[in-house]
Amino acid sequence: MDKALEGIKVIDLTQFEAGTSCTETLAWMGADVIKIEEPNHGDPGRRSRTDQEGVDSHYFILLNMNKRSVTLNLRTETGKTMFLDMVRQGDIVAENMAPGAMERLGLGYDVLKEVNPRIIMARIKGFGTTGPYSDYKSFDMIAQATGGAMTLTGFPGSPPLKPGPTIGDTGTGLHAAIGILSALWQRERTGQGQVVEVSMQDAVMNFCRVRLRDYYQTGESPERPSNTIPGSAPGDIYRCKPGGVDDYCFIYCQPVRPHMWDTLLTVIGREDLIGHPDYSSSQWRIDHADEVNQIIESWTMQHTKQEVMQLLGEAGVPAGATLNAVDLHQDPHLIERGMIADVDHQIRGAMKLPGCPIKLSESPVDITTSPLLGEHNAEVYADMFGYTEEDLAKLKEEKVI
Repeated sequence: MDKALEGIKVIDLTQFEAGTSCTETLAWMGADVIKIEEPNHGDPGRRSRTDQEGVDSHYFILLNMNKRSVTLNLRTETGKTMFLDMVRQGDIVAENMAPGAMERLGLGYDVLKEVNPRIIMARIKGFGTTGPYSDYKSFDMIAQATGGAMTLTGFPGSPPLKPGPTIGDTGTGLHAAIGILSALWQRERTGQGQVVEVSMQDAVMNFCRVRLRDYYQTGESPERPSNTIPGSAPGDIYRCKPGGVDDYCFIYCQPVRPHMWDTLLTVIGREDLIGHPDYSSSQWRIDHADEVNQIIESWTMQHTKQEVMQLLGEAGVPAGATLNAVDLHQDPHLIERGMIADVDHQIRGAMKLPGCPIKLSESPVDITTSPLLGEHNAEVYADMFGYTEEDLAKLKEEKVI
């Protein structure tokens, strides 16, 4: 069966996470993603916190599935020529290098579009290519700080806290993938490529969009709300049996749906509070959240977090167990949906890794492992340029690949 992006060729110059998560998404959708790496060491992410010397890290493997890898030294004239020849045959060039790096290599968009007017260049930067911060470098935590996420995370009166998910990196990569797909669709009508630019700071601010409503109402920055939902009660983390740190269940109800509160009371055996003049008032529950939470937690402590989720979920009350990394990989729902994929790595062997979160009815995603450094040199360069083993040996001797 054809894949959704079958026939789309991505020339991938990304490294670490923000860029690689973007191109991995395109690879999942069926694009031929050719990852170009420096010949000696490759993507620095290959070595990031690896537990085995000389073996690709889990960090790299998680972000580079379904891609092909070639080595190419863009600091050599031959390497630049080969790269531009790849651009002639490509659809997308994706990069998240340091500010100005592509221009210093002589490979800015103005050069690429001369070679191929249909090329789409995706540029993922910490702060974009315009504005007073454009020369600043960034990583996920910098983006989360400057995009507003840290000031919205934590407990009232506490210092700002970095959210665990890497929304500054992978969140930006997904924004870039949306931009690329939009540019591909527009190219179908115009025949022209364009630049797709996503700033990590911009992407994180976009994730904070809804919380900014408090600023528009008061003119002040929203207070860190801990685990509560502003303007709603109940809604917090509740301890479950046996009550350890990793045995919490998160339960929430929206006050605009009063029937959920009544259903919750029925499930926990407190039907006596249904219709009560105090407990039936959403504002009263907000003002007396500690008392409400104590009633709920006295019930949740009698059950495991999975039991609480099942009992409330089946009753129609929104609830979710706080699943840790071990739980996620054993979760029957995620397993059935293919979010835990079986992958065979060339060195590490059989692995269970997160799969693709996007489901297309006519284009199922097949998960393949990340490539070894330069694994596809012979295959790609033979396909694109007709290079022989002798040609590749000469290029390697000249330190081009």
